Amino acid sequence: MEHDRYSVLIGGEAGQGTRMSGILFSQIMNRVGRYVFEMDDYPSLIRGGHNFSVITSCESPIYSHYDDLDVFVCLDERSYDLHIKKVKEDGTLIYNSEAIKEDVKGIGLPVYTWVKEEGNRPIMAGTVGVAAACALGGVDFAVLEDSLRKAYPKVAEPNVSMAKRTYDALADHIGKYPIKMKDEKIGAIMTGNEAISLGAVAGGMNVYIAYPMTPASSVLHYLAANADRLGIAVCHPENEIAVMNMALGCAYAGAKTMVGSSGGGFALMQEAFSLCGQSEIPVLCYLGTRPGPSTGVPTYTSQGDLNFAIYQGHGEFSRIVLSPSGNNQAFYKTAELMNLLWRYQVPGILLTEKHLAEGTMTTNVDVDSVKEEEPAMFDGKPEDYERYADTESGISPMLFPPVENAVIKASSYEHDPKGYTTEHPAVIVPSLEKRERKRKAIEEGLRQLTTVETHGDGKVALVTYGSTTLSVMEAAKHLDNVRVVQVIYLEPFPIWAVEKALEGAEKVITIELSISGQFTTLLKHNGIVADASVTKYDGRPFDPIDLANRIKEVM
Repeated sequence: MEHDRYSVLIGGEAGQGTRMSGILFSQIMNRVGRYVFEMDDYPSLIRGGHNFSVITSCESPIYSHYDDLDVFVCLDERSYDLHIKKVKEDGTLIYNSEAIKEDVKGIGLPVYTWVKEEGNRPIMAGTVGVAAACALGGVDFAVLEDSLRKAYPKVAEPNVSMAKRTYDALADHIGKYPIKMKDEKIGAIMTGNEAISLGAVAGGMNVYIAYPMTPASSVLHYLAANADRLGIAVCHPENEIAVMNMALGCAYAGAKTMVGSSGGGFALMQEAFSLCGQSEIPVLCYLGTRPGPSTGVPTYTSQGDLNFAIYQGHGEFSRIVLSPSGNNQAFYKTAELMNLLWRYQVPGILLTEKHLAEGTMTTNVDVDSVKEEEPAMFDGKPEDYERYADTESGISPMLFPPVENAVIKASSYEHDPKGYTTEHPAVIVPSLEKRERKRKAIEEGLRQLTTVETHGDGKVALVTYGSTTLSVMEAAKHLDNVRVVQVIYLEPFPIWAVEKALEGAEKVITIELSISGQFTTLLKHNGIVADASVTKYDGRPFDPIDLANRIKEVM
């Protein structure tokens, strides 16, 4: 019988190539026509510690990894101790017989000896992992060899030799889990951060500015490495305060700009974020969430920054907060958010979690379908220009310097239509009311967009947001009579769309990665009271089967 869902864990010490082997195996699964979700786990250490990748593939779209393992490739003793209980009854343990001395039920391979004989590069231990996963899945060795040669052109021979040793040692087990394969292109393999990066570029981003902070760092890495090809500028200033102020300057000059950070770094940007609100300068802020407060748990996932995103900054001003689920949505919605921010001249936040940011999955997007919007531009005489002209919508036409005879001001103070500082009540009131009218304009604009997505039509509504949507959608495959409701836009809150999505629901269950239930409270503030809530706050995403069981307990 062919194997549909195929879940593999490759674990070992830092430096044994577990991350690269996970990526390569994901690419091979994609190559043979299977959908993939990969989750990488690593500690917040410069060097050392336990690393592992879980790769789950399927012939149909899959939205999360599974912790119940068909194959566990164990390169060190710690991996064995931590993960052996995850192996299914009919699963297979492939272990490094030179690292695990105790009597275990599995197939031992002399990994250290092979590594030494093939050039003594410890990172090649990971090649045993990808080769074992391919062998037991029934992948033809020629496919693996070709993939290795493309991935490691400078050290192809020893890696191919390591893979051949693995296939030979597992000769009696090749195809034990005969996965369904097809010669069909189903998309590309990329991380959430790569999808967000490309979405921002598709939306017209000219400049990306960031100081590295997990899980947002790889956006900086990816865009810097591809800046020339993408036609953008990328800058890494000295700290997050400089990041946001530099972004303000770029956007003032007309460059569509995005910044990126996580909670602690974004906290340093708050004064400048409020300056965006006062000066009506649009900046897209990518906030990748990890467990806090303070340094927290740097390399794991959380949804503890929801309130931070919605209510951040001092004073009263509009902002747009959006939280995508998977890569496809992240690509399109990042571009959409960039367009909205420049249309309404407000700052905005793309709120994600480490689970999406660093998760690797099958991605299928149409870049050409994304259309970049231009902001409303002033077309009168330059000497008549008023940067903060009072309009019915609250949106003032823009000009970017240099324009001869035009004064283009930006102010952190309250100001009159020309941008001159004021403390006069007769000027303060209409200026505030002008900016507040933009909120109504934003809400009207959001009504034309997909602000909530619903999957299924069951009587039990599973309401969630962000990357937790992926876990919920996968859990829903193991449940009856449910619908999954994802709230995409979180501020302004699309109550009209949420209420429509919940029509006919007999029970509402919220699901989130938060100890205090911030999302559940947000719904309550908007008049939607959940009947039950399922939460998790250990830094790890939900496993679909565990989540399905927890949902059954409260259904």
